[in-house]
Amino acid sequence: MNNYIRCSYNSCKHNNHRDEMHLITHWQHFTPGASIVGGILIGLASAMLVVFRGKIAGISGILGGLISMDSSANSHRLWRGLFLMGLLSSSFVYQFFAPLPESNISASLGTLILAGLLVGFGTRMSSGCTSGHGICGLSRLSLRSLIATISFMFSGFVVCYLFLHVLKMS
Repeated sequence: MNNYIRCSYNSCKHNNHRDEMHLITHWQHFTPGASIVGGILIGLASAMLVVFRGKIAGISGILGGLISMDSSANSHRLWRGLFLMGLLSSSFVYQFFAPLPESNISASLGTLILAGLLVGFGTRMSSGCTSGHGICGLSRLSLRSLIATISFMFSGFVVCYLFLHVLKMS
């Protein structure tokens, strides 16, 4: 049995030429067990934050509350700081149990900064980030979070299509 499947499609039928994109799935790197355990841990952590603190595990809200100049948020600085330290240190801890996945970022520093600013703008515009809306909001059956998550996903699909197929950037 092959260790991968190869898919292709014809995206330029109207131009009488073939523009193919190949998707290769390497089954030896497919880890449903680790994915399920990770999903359960994210769900448990989000539920614990709601139950014990009454807060949503939206990263942008946690970071925003930590760096806000509002003095009323002082009582929340400790748990917000610990949450973010745990988030940032998780890769360091993970490497003691398994090798870190290879990361290859081919974008320039300017592109990364622009992308970060656009994500920050979108986060403020939608009153939350993908973790707040997609994980916590959907689990609370929030219509606003459902609309936000659909908007995030649709926008991602459109941007990927434009970059890969219209602008031919990969």
